[in-house]
Amino acid sequence: MSIFQLPKETIYGRVIPKNAFDQFTNSKQKKTLSTLVKRITWTHKLSTETTNLPSTEIKEIQIFSVELKTKGDLTKILEMIDRSIPYQIIFIQSFETQIKISTALKHLHPSKLNQAIVDATLSTDWIEKETNPIDLVLKGSLEQTYISFCHQVAGRKYSVKDYAEFVSRELKIKELESRIKRLKGRVSAAKQFNEKVALNMELNGVVGELAVLLEC
Repeated sequence: MSIFQLPKETIYGRVIPKNAFDQFTNSKQKKTLSTLVKRITWTHKLSTETTNLPSTEIKEIQIFSVELKTKGDLTKILEMIDRSIPYQIIFIQSFETQIKISTALKHLHPSKLNQAIVDATLSTDWIEKETNPIDLVLKGSLEQTYISFCHQVAGRKYSVKDYAEFVSRELKIKELESRIKRLKGRVSAAKQFNEKVALNMELNGVVGELAVLLEC
């Protein structure tokens, strides 16, 4: 399945056996793969050789089509696949007429050079394939192509000078979003008026900090 208009040179078209990830999965994950996933296909490979785009920090971007038997939570499964492959991966989950697009920001494992550590995940909701607003435009460099794609998936507008700054910004955004969620929970649970006021002030400060990161 291809939802992006990509050059034929980038087409890979190889079905990946689900047991290819056996060494990285536990029994529960194997069951999830078997129950939810019909087929995983490595559809495209974006590299300097296949796109003629220069690259510095990102060597390859892989596109994986994940056809589902039924809808379910594949978060842990996709994280497992991401950890087992040291390149950026764009996942396109599909079920009937809908798709869900996601990718993970990650870095190489310090001691296992063929594996990666996932820093954060960006994902759309389930959307109709025919009205998919996400595009993958090959422009500038592999880094610029990937950042532009990630901005669409996450609904971002801010500008950065390079991929390292982009990852740093996204990790800070995730940290602030987590703090906001925790603070909202503490505000709801607070019994004392003064405590609620203090927590709301802290919450408003973090919300403001997040707004600055998202806009500039």
